[in-house]
Amino acid sequence: MKKILVIDDEEWLREMVHMALHQRGFDVVEAENGAAGVETARRELPDLILCDVNMEKMDGYHTLANLRNDTATASIPFILMTGLADHAGMRHGMELGADDYLPKPFAIEALYGAVEARLKKVQAVRQEAEKKLADLRDNISLMLPHELRTPLNGILAYGEILAAEAATLPAEEVAEMGQVIYDSGKRLERLIENFLIYAQIELLGTDPQKLHALRAKQTAAPAGLIEQHARAQAQTAGRENDLHLELAATPVPMSEDYLAKIVDELVQNAFKFSESGRPVTVALSEAPGAVSLVVTDHGRGFSTEHITKVGAYMQFDRKLHEQQGLGLGLGIAKRLTELHGGTLTIQSQRDATTTTVTVKLPR
Repeated sequence: MKKILVIDDEEWLREMVHMALHQRGFDVVEAENGAAGVETARRELPDLILCDVNMEKMDGYHTLANLRNDTATASIPFILMTGLADHAGMRHGMELGADDYLPKPFAIEALYGAVEARLKKVQAVRQEAEKKLADLRDNISLMLPHELRTPLNGILAYGEILAAEAATLPAEEVAEMGQVIYDSGKRLERLIENFLIYAQIELLGTDPQKLHALRAKQTAAPAGLIEQHARAQAQTAGRENDLHLELAATPVPMSEDYLAKIVDELVQNAFKFSESGRPVTVALSEAPGAVSLVVTDHGRGFSTEHITKVGAYMQFDRKLHEQQGLGLGLGIAKRLTELHGGTLTIQSQRDATTTTVTVKLPR
């Protein structure tokens, strides 16, 4: 049974709404003013709140603001009831986080419609969140053991051979085994680094002071840094001749470390998902009020569904294409961009000839 809190200083209206909702099968609790409503909401944690705007002691707007500032009640759907549903008042309520308005006087059917519409929307959002959580669990449980064991297996196996037989092995084989151990160690290092970076940026997003300091940083001369990291990724992929650079001399409102991380992840993906001989272009340009970093490749592309699901621990078509990594890279680039007030967009289609990833940051 869904619980609904009715906050209104007119007793007859509370009783009318209480009776109507109770007949519909809802559990209803009441509060006679905004202050009492805030306390009741914190204690009862209802599924939805109906609140009058014009009340003594604490009006509906202050009640809404108090509840939105409390973690425990911030996500509860909130419907404002008012006889003065003017445009300015409605806009103010929406800016504070109201989910809907119910103009007074209202018919019982209008009350039912507003309540049930909000509850259905909450249920849909909850189901989508649960689905994403299930997908996250599946991706982590399927990929994490493989991603950790693969480099560890190489390190342990060749380390054991070297420890036992180094004296009898030819120098060439020792060098080859050492290279495998080194490559495996670098892969494991990058995996751990991405875990730490993702955890770090998620914590940054919850601290307003650190977020403000983050957005105040900039890279004054980014062209050299972008070129250095893009060429390093091209060299690692063995595709130095496929890299094309178009870099304007414009400052980027982001620290050098985070800009380098975004370049590394986007350029590495571009080489990973395109074939040798096809160009990968990295461009930096200035737009009105913004700076754009664009990475373009000519590989297999993303489907529309995959583009909407870009995030941490998300790999696509792993059963069809052998991949390394947890899918954290693109998620990290997207989250870093968002923390700096920018957007990361992908223009691509499955089996399209071109995929373009654009990072746009406000100046």
